[in-house]
Amino acid sequence: MRIATYNIEWFTGLFDDDNQLFNDGGWSARHQVTRAQQTQALGRVFRALDADAVMVIEAPDNSRKHETLTALQNFAAHFDLRTTHAVMGFSNDTQQEIALLYDPAKLTASHTPGGEATGPDGATGAPQFDGILRIDLDIDASEDAVVFSKPPLELSVQTRSGFAFQMIGAHLKSKAPHGAETPVDILRLGIANRRKQLAQAIWLRRRIDELLVAGAPVMVLGDLNDGPGLDSFEDLFGRSSVEIVMGHRGEAALIDPHATRALSQRIGAMPTTSRFWIAQEKRFLQALLDYIMVSPAFIERNASWRIWHPLDDPDCWADEELRDALITASDHFPVTIEFDD
Repeated sequence: MRIATYNIEWFTGLFDDDNQLFNDGGWSARHQVTRAQQTQALGRVFRALDADAVMVIEAPDNSRKHETLTALQNFAAHFDLRTTHAVMGFSNDTQQEIALLYDPAKLTASHTPGGEATGPDGATGAPQFDGILRIDLDIDASEDAVVFSKPPLELSVQTRSGFAFQMIGAHLKSKAPHGAETPVDILRLGIANRRKQLAQAIWLRRRIDELLVAGAPVMVLGDLNDGPGLDSFEDLFGRSSVEIVMGHRGEAALIDPHATRALSQRIGAMPTTSRFWIAQEKRFLQALLDYIMVSPAFIERNASWRIWHPLDDPDCWADEELRDALITASDHFPVTIEFDD
């Protein structure tokens, strides 16, 4: 069984109002990449992945103009992919949905949100991901109201052989300090936004703990947009979202070898899953942002991970067409896990 997570930069921009691919010479949202170029690159990558399921981060939006599931299924049909079915959970207003594209002959997947639904007053603990969490973010004895800008997608998955597990697709992101005009404002908003992101990570971790206590195998995958050495707020808060979601060492901890390697060192080479152009520095920045974290049940099934990095993975580098497609398709690269079905 092979499962992937893939953050596709502005996937929604490749579809028209009828949820069909533009696939033309118009510009995509990627710099100097046409819609046809990005579309064809994505088709090449998805075919190479040949995954039984792909957690699509930044999937086409669900709105008056687009239908996420229809767009994804049209994409699969266009490239004759076997991942013909799609499922999503709570939509959002960021134009970047979270959805699973999967092969119905290999597994079934259904949206099964955990936690209690909340009203406008919110709730403590681990409420439903489309609700409001009440939590004290700054130890001032006053609760703050936290919401997910992109509610995680919780699925009940069962493979063809009968292996059942809970899968959670997540895209945690700290907002940029919009509206800040002075360095002090930038710092203040940056700290507040990072604090909210960590609260979302705590919320997600609480749900993971509930599933583990219930004895369910768990897989958490997606873009946590945070990690060791990523920015200056790490020392201020002590722990990153990655560490919170993974959990403490021991039976309750989730496993991701790339995250473990990165967290174990301060200096030296580490895995990366994304590549961004930094205009002011005129160079590319690479970062580890995408993860597949699993409970021990997957280790018992001989789990193995791979980052499809066009410059670091020897097979991706050797296949010139795939190498170029990975660079053209998105600023993130897919991550896969394989395990015995």
